[in-house]
Amino acid sequence: MSKATNTLLDLLVEHGIPERGARLYLAACRAGPQTASELARLAALNRVEAYRFLRQLQEAGLLRSTGQRPMRLAAVPPAELIDRWIRRAAERLHRLEGDKPRLLNDLQGDLLIPDPDDARKFQVLEGRGAIQTFLKRRLGTAEKEVSLTVSGFALAAAIDGGVDRAIKEAVDRGVRVRMVTEVTSGNLRDAQHFASFVEVRHANAPVTNRAIVLDRTGLLVFVSGEEGLGPTGESQVALWTTSSDLLARARQYHQRVWSQAVNAARRFVELESPSSAFLPVAQGRLAEPFQRLREITELGMRATGVRELRFDLPELIETVAHQVGRTIAIRVEGATPSEVGRSLTQYYESHALGKLEVTRERPVTLRVTGCFACLPQSPEIGRVLCPKLIKTVLETRLGSSWEVSRPDPRRHAAKGCVFTITSSA
Repeated sequence: MSKATNTLLDLLVEHGIPERGARLYLAACRAGPQTASELARLAALNRVEAYRFLRQLQEAGLLRSTGQRPMRLAAVPPAELIDRWIRRAAERLHRLEGDKPRLLNDLQGDLLIPDPDDARKFQVLEGRGAIQTFLKRRLGTAEKEVSLTVSGFALAAAIDGGVDRAIKEAVDRGVRVRMVTEVTSGNLRDAQHFASFVEVRHANAPVTNRAIVLDRTGLLVFVSGEEGLGPTGESQVALWTTSSDLLARARQYHQRVWSQAVNAARRFVELESPSSAFLPVAQGRLAEPFQRLREITELGMRATGVRELRFDLPELIETVAHQVGRTIAIRVEGATPSEVGRSLTQYYESHALGKLEVTRERPVTLRVTGCFACLPQSPEIGRVLCPKLIKTVLETRLGSSWEVSRPDPRRHAAKGCVFTITSSA
C-alpha cells in the first residue's frame, strides 16, 4: 500500500472502523463495485468474517449497494467521506462552543457539592441549589426506602428544584418513600402533588427536625435556612452523614412523628371541606358558647313555631370525645394498640382520669375503673365518650381504622368499663 493509503487507513480506524473493515473499504475504493465474495478475496478475509464487516460498513454509510443480480457494493468516495468527517467535527466544535458557559457553570456547581461516593462520615452542603443537586443524585441511587421528615413550607422549593421528580423516579424503581409534613391551606396543592405518588401523613405538631434518611445508610439533616438562621435559600446549610448513631436517631424521630401523624387524605378533606361553623368552649368563658347555642335554638323555634327541640346527646358526646382524643394522641406514645394502651395507663394516672390497665394482649383489652366520665348521675356519658375517645387516640396515632367495644352496662358497677380493641381493616 502507498503512504496515502496508510494515512486513510489510520483515519478510518481513528473514526471507529475496525482495521479489517477498513481494508474492505479500501479494496472497494481501488476495484470499484464488487460482490461481497470478491471484496473478501481482495481484502484477504474469509467470507463469513467479511460479510460481518461489510454489514457494518453499510450501516456506517461507507458502502452502497448497486445492481440486483448479483448485488455489488461500491465505496463512498474518500473525498465525500472526509468532507462528512469535517462537517461532523465542525458541528461538535460549534455545540461545544455554545455549551461552554453552561458546562463551566455546571462544573463550578459540581465542585461545590461533595462527591456522593466520598467515604467521609460528615459533609457540609451550602446553598439550596447545591443541596438539591446532591439530594437528587442520592435519590437516584436509593434502592429500598426513603424517609422524609420535612416542614410544610419546604414542599414548594422541593418541587421548584425538581426533587419531586427524583422522588417519583425512585418510587417507580420500587423504592418505598414515606413523608411526614405539616399540611396547611397554604401548601395544600403541593402536599396533594406529593401524595399522588408517595405515602404522606400530616404532622399534628410542627416538624422541628428536617431530615431525610436514604436506605438506612445515609442521612441529610437541614441545619439552617430561611426558616431559622438564614435570610435566603442560598444561606441554607445541610449536613450529609453516614454516622450510624445519627442515622438511628433520625429514623426514631421519623417513626415517632409518623406514628403520631394523621393520614394526609383525611387532612385534605378537612381543609377542602371545613366545618361551616363551630362554637369554641374555652376555660373561663364557658357561658358564652352555651348562651350562643340558646340564642340559635330560640331563633329556630320562633322560625318554625315548635315549642320543643331535642338534641342528639350521644352525637354531642362523640364530638367532644373526638377532639379530646386527638389532643391526647399527641401526648402519648406507641406504635401498636398494646403500646398505646400502656402509654394511656400512665396518662390516665398522671391526669387523675381514673385507673386504666391492659388486661389482655390478643385482642387488646383495656379496663378503666374510677373513670372521670362515669359519674353516678350520668354513667351513660362514659359508655359513649370513652370508646370514641380511645378509638380516636388509636386512629390518630396509628393511622388506621380500629373498633372499640362499648362496655357492658350490667358489669360496669362491679368490674369497671372493659374495652376490646380490634382492627376494622
